Amino acid sequence: MSEVSTIGLDIAKSVFHAHGADERGVMVFSRRLTRGKLLEFFAVQRRCTVALEACGGAHHWARELQAMGYRVRLIPPAYVKPFVKRHKNDAIDAEAICEAAQRPGMRFVAVKSEEQQAAGLVFRTRDLIVRQRTQLINAIRGHLTEYGWVAPRGTAHMTLLAEMLEDDEMASSLPAEALPMFRVMVDLLTELDKRLAMLDREIARRAKEDKAARRLMTIPGIGPIAATAILALAPPIETFAKSRDFAAWLGLAPRQHSTGGKQRLGSISKMGERTIRRLLIIGGSSVVRQACRRGAPAGSWLERMLARKPRMLVSVALANKMARMVWALLTRKEDYRAPAVAAA
Repeated sequence: MSEVSTIGLDIAKSVFHAHGADERGVMVFSRRLTRGKLLEFFAVQRRCTVALEACGGAHHWARELQAMGYRVRLIPPAYVKPFVKRHKNDAIDAEAICEAAQRPGMRFVAVKSEEQQAAGLVFRTRDLIVRQRTQLINAIRGHLTEYGWVAPRGTAHMTLLAEMLEDDEMASSLPAEALPMFRVMVDLLTELDKRLAMLDREIARRAKEDKAARRLMTIPGIGPIAATAILALAPPIETFAKSRDFAAWLGLAPRQHSTGGKQRLGSISKMGERTIRRLLIIGGSSVVRQACRRGAPAGSWLERMLARKPRMLVSVALANKMARMVWALLTRKEDYRAPAVAAA
């Protein structure tokens, strides 16, 4: 019987499926497993390569299998899909994972430690609170509009609405049944603001204590949130051979539609880590906004771009440049130095 060289493991909450293949890709076994029996099954197998889709729970099982001596490979789900043969079930998915892992040019995801995932949790929590705050603000504004109360958009104007709701004379224009509900939503909004401020302080503390984060914050447009998010959510910078690879991983590189030797570049691909990409674009927008108000350095790249391109396009292009700066600073372990502007 052929020896197993690669095992494709399709994971779920309770039911798993393992597909073993030899070095030629010929199936050796295909087995359904329950969660409680998974580690028992791998404890008696010959140590080889185990491939999983990089999905929920994948990093946990990857760590468990690595501790048992297996060589674990995580594959982005988008790279597994082309190997699925018609229909879809656990066995077919496990076979597709196994086949994808045996491709010589396949790209893999680095396995994260528990500490890395814990460091990234603060940003996931912050994003959740920001989304909930936005929902509450939209709900308050929308319901108040039904009674003729209209305020400009933006979180800053919610303070005015909250003060108006606390004013008995102004609040008397609202139905008696509606006023308590508005005050409940305002109280929830106040609590979310306090939680958000607490998380921002925690992120600032982590950034201040981390040498690499302080180095990243020397780049214009990168603050404590973006710096610590890059260090917590991105794989080791050594994973990327050059700065463009890091920018492309973030989805900030142009999408290609090239054929017949003719190069066609479109909008950014929006692949990869969304949180870091969003933070870099926000940082780029702040730099562009400041340059529009105070003026960009004469003869600089930013001045030339703003003279001929829309502001949003310049913000995204600047985010791409910032991603490349991040790679350079982390690779060379240097602080940011502003480029010299050529004399006119």
